[in-house]
Amino acid sequence: MTTLQGIINRGIVNAELQFEKMGYISTNVANYNTNGYKNVRFEQILDENGYMTGVERTDFRPGAIQRTSREFDVAIDGMGFIPVTSPTGDVTYTREGSFKLDKDGYLITNDGYLVGDGIQIPINYDNLVINPNGDVEVISNDGKDREILGNIPLVNFRNPEGLKKSDNNKFFLTAESGEPVLLKEHSRFKQGNIEVTNIDMLNEVNSILRLNASMLASFKVMQTINDMYSKALQLNQ
Repeated sequence: MTTLQGIINRGIVNAELQFEKMGYISTNVANYNTNGYKNVRFEQILDENGYMTGVERTDFRPGAIQRTSREFDVAIDGMGFIPVTSPTGDVTYTREGSFKLDKDGYLITNDGYLVGDGIQIPINYDNLVINPNGDVEVISNDGKDREILGNIPLVNFRNPEGLKKSDNNKFFLTAESGEPVLLKEHSRFKQGNIEVTNIDMLNEVNSILRLNASMLASFKVMQTINDMYSKALQLNQ
């Protein structure tokens, strides 16, 4: 038999889960203008005792591709991740392809991660092309001289939702994600473009409104039960 104290405790636990879900939605909204950001949802499950539990899930569906015309920008047209290596040697995976050159001419992410195995661009070049298969090459103005400098690798995972989220739109592999599988003979890279977030802002706003109404209703129920509990105690005195 459920006591009033038990009902209040359950209401508090469930309210905390609702606050946590609101935090995820707020993070999505805050990253609406972050290139390549993937929508994170917090799925709530009601158990047989009336308590809610939650699990974080990342939506890896591709976002829209936006033209930038910057030569070091590259968007992934479809599924896949680009391996990048931190200055300390940690390998992570990203879909955010807004790249630049470091002081030595290597292609890096905006926060200094090396792209692929290291692709060094010469100081003086006429034209730089990132081909759909990831090959990076420099071409002379007359088109006679061409040199492939390296390849931007593209990998995929058996279970992308098993990836562990890191900072700045990067992910670590886990046992749940499986090992990365190199994609060969693909044509998914689009130079001069960037992938924007896949967040549906209208859906996020609707979620906030629904969650806010649910939280207000929960607090009202808890307040009513708390008043009943207080009156019950007074009667026992």
